[in-house]
Amino acid sequence: MTRLSSRARKCYLVAHIVVAGAWIGMDAVLGILVGTALISDDAAVRATSLQALGLFAVWPMLTAAVLTPATGVVLGLGTRYGLVRYWWVAAKLAVNVLMAVLILVALRPGIDAATGDPGGLLYPVIVAPGLLLFASVLSVFKPWGRLRKETHDPARGNDRADQALRTGRRGRAPGPVGARR
Repeated sequence: MTRLSSRARKCYLVAHIVVAGAWIGMDAVLGILVGTALISDDAAVRATSLQALGLFAVWPMLTAAVLTPATGVVLGLGTRYGLVRYWWVAAKLAVNVLMAVLILVALRPGIDAATGDPGGLLYPVIVAPGLLLFASVLSVFKPWGRLRKETHDPARGNDRADQALRTGRRGRAPGPVGARR
């Protein structure tokens, strides 16, 4: 894939941030509804909270779980970060895929089974925001560097790399004292 233009990159980045933010918001609402169902003594409030979970939790969250990595893949392929060139990008992609799978295999059956006891939904309420926070921190700090170190290929004709190898330094070779560069 070719590099994205500045305008396209910004549009995809905004979409990526908005969808991820919506996903975080949906997780917050999930926590509020599960907490309400757990602490309420009123059976009607408990039933309404669980009914609201059934309406919004799975499919809107799954949509966000699909759109977030989709926009991330476009950004990865269209920018210098690449899809799996850096550890932080690979970790974010793995977290996104894991959470999408967990929505289908853990959250959906948990909501269906929570009609009597919503205590089983406490695990997703704690784990999901933690994983989303982890992915957000990775986006900001970009830790760990590259997955694979790039090797020098003399056939590519990279003069700066050749010069760095010859001189043991980055940049230009030393010139005469007082000479302008």
